[in-house]
Amino acid sequence: MMSTVQRIQKGDDMKPYIAICYDFDKTLSPTDMQAQGYIQSVGYDVDEFWKETDELAGKNDMDGNLAYMYLMMEKAKGNFELTREALEDYGSRVVLNPGVETWFDRINAYGMEKGIEIEHYIISSGLREMIEGTEIARRGVFKKIYASSFLYDENGRAVWPSQAVNYTNKTQFLFRISKGCLEVNDKQVNDKLAQDGYHVPFRNMVYIGDSETDIPCMKLVNSYGGHSIGVYDRSDARVKQMLKDDRIRYYAKADYSEGQELESILKLIIDKTIAFEKLEERHIMNAKDIS
Repeated sequence: MMSTVQRIQKGDDMKPYIAICYDFDKTLSPTDMQAQGYIQSVGYDVDEFWKETDELAGKNDMDGNLAYMYLMMEKAKGNFELTREALEDYGSRVVLNPGVETWFDRINAYGMEKGIEIEHYIISSGLREMIEGTEIARRGVFKKIYASSFLYDENGRAVWPSQAVNYTNKTQFLFRISKGCLEVNDKQVNDKLAQDGYHVPFRNMVYIGDSETDIPCMKLVNSYGGHSIGVYDRSDARVKQMLKDDRIRYYAKADYSEGQELESILKLIIDKTIAFEKLEERHIMNAKDIS
């Protein structure tokens, strides 16, 4: 059974956790992952592929993610076999935003220096297989990757969606992370927990995304005292509107390089979390003294 305690004993240390949850497309990568080789390989213009996806979804009252997954399977026919290996290979070519390659090691080291454990999660409507093919995922930087994925037959060919992650059902994964019930079919996620029974309290969560599809997760994290960050590439108009609408708490350019604004914000959040956890610990000790 997955651990559901807020602090896990590590030698003589009792370290709290921070969970940083990332969207992928246009958050860790500058464009949609499918637009970085796959769409072109089936003879489509990128805009044309997404236009056809929207038309298919609208005509059939269909989830947009299921629509793009269906088209990926259909358009692969006659071009190549759509296998897990093929998708992972496309993922290995996905371009990442500046600084992403070293981001996780730097943030983890800062957390360790401050006495807090950092966990990184992906919550994306993109394809898990392609994300798993990236260099950062192969290094094991993510505790868990939640994303859309395919079911494969005995020959390794994609035959059906096994998971479709859209902007509303993304929120379920935040509850899984908070309670430590990380497997998608673990029904313990519905169990009631004591206040100190959460693996990662929502106040210790950070959600990083780029657009309206991330708003449900951002609002959920905000409402429980966590932190949401909107990132942008060229224009900051969208994230500024999200801040104005009280969807996010902070925004920064999608530059994960050392010394940039995004890193500064994350370090301040880590510092604040450490201070809060120390105050909570003091409060608990004082409450015990008078009981």
